[in-house]
Amino acid sequence: MKNIFILLIIASICFQSFGQKPRARDLGVPFFGEPGKLNSITDVKGVEVGYSTIITGEGENIIGEGPVRTGVTAIFPRGKAKKFSPVYANWYSLNGNGEMTGTTWITESGFLETPIMITNTNSVGVVRDAVLKWYVDTDWYKGEDWWYTYPVVAETYDGFLNDIYGFHVKEEHVLEAINNASSGEIIEGNVGGGTGMMCLGFKGGTGTASRQFKIADSTYTLGALVQANFGAKFNLTISGVPVGRELKDTLNYEMRKPPKSTRKEGDGSIIVVIATDAPLLPHQLKRIAQRIPIGIGNVGGRGSNGSGDIFIAFSTANENAFNRKEIVGIESLPNDQMNWFFQSTAEAVEEAIINAMIAAEDMEGINGNKAYAIPHDLLIQTLKKYNRIEE
Repeated sequence: MKNIFILLIIASICFQSFGQKPRARDLGVPFFGEPGKLNSITDVKGVEVGYSTIITGEGENIIGEGPVRTGVTAIFPRGKAKKFSPVYANWYSLNGNGEMTGTTWITESGFLETPIMITNTNSVGVVRDAVLKWYVDTDWYKGEDWWYTYPVVAETYDGFLNDIYGFHVKEEHVLEAINNASSGEIIEGNVGGGTGMMCLGFKGGTGTASRQFKIADSTYTLGALVQANFGAKFNLTISGVPVGRELKDTLNYEMRKPPKSTRKEGDGSIIVVIATDAPLLPHQLKRIAQRIPIGIGNVGGRGSNGSGDIFIAFSTANENAFNRKEIVGIESLPNDQMNWFFQSTAEAVEEAIINAMIAAEDMEGINGNKAYAIPHDLLIQTLKKYNRIEE
């Protein structure tokens, strides 16, 4: 036990110095695969991520006043400075009790023409409208006087902690997330659209991870970003260890006084965004999206009836593929070289979910409802018990 607390103190000092939170690997949690430099979706060149996080009020919920625990996440495949620069994309749903707008046109056209926005369930409409207005205000379509578009906005439900029927996400928050979008390191845990989310019996939220690998003479990067708000505690598995069952008696929202909520254990959703710089076509990106549930299953997700498990994958390669007037040439990898992408997708999604939980902090929301972060010391102790971390 002494070594565990020494490790945690060292990690705390180190990350406080840099203004960062410890991540799963920093605590010694083992994963397969080689991450990129940042172990983030932003390891894929050009990808930018931004947040707007809204945390106000406490106590009894008054609809329209709060408490508020919510936000918006913005993801730009080629950065917002590129403006209209479509990427090949495709999507998949494991369980459809949720929403991701704009997906029918992605299926039909093979292109993602917009940023990807993620928020809470009841704010999809306002986010979509704000993005459309932003297109007009910033000339997203580069001078075209006639255009149509279908913003991609996804959601998970934060009504256990957030005054979700108070509709607190406004246009200003959407613009904040967009304006904050940047490359480089990104924050995880209680941020952006993931602010009020829970995952596998503990506090959840936003997480990310990446993988790099070589095929022939080329090195490719694949990154994942998740908004994790799903799963039952008894299914939580980390590095193959039944952590949820081992920590079944730790304090969390299930063991407090009955909350003023009808939320059932296991309800919730997960949105996953996969980015890669490899030259993949829409049908290949569909295949990648279909492998995302493997990573979710590794940590204990089961695609519950009350869960909206919706995923999207895009490629930043073939920058000039979209053309309304001319025939263009493109590159593509053969299907026989897809196995590394399938493997990396499962690995990055698994790690991104755990990163979201490790970075998350205890949060009290409406009516005193509480979600507790997974205790780092007990997690390390459990992994050591199963010989997943060396003494």
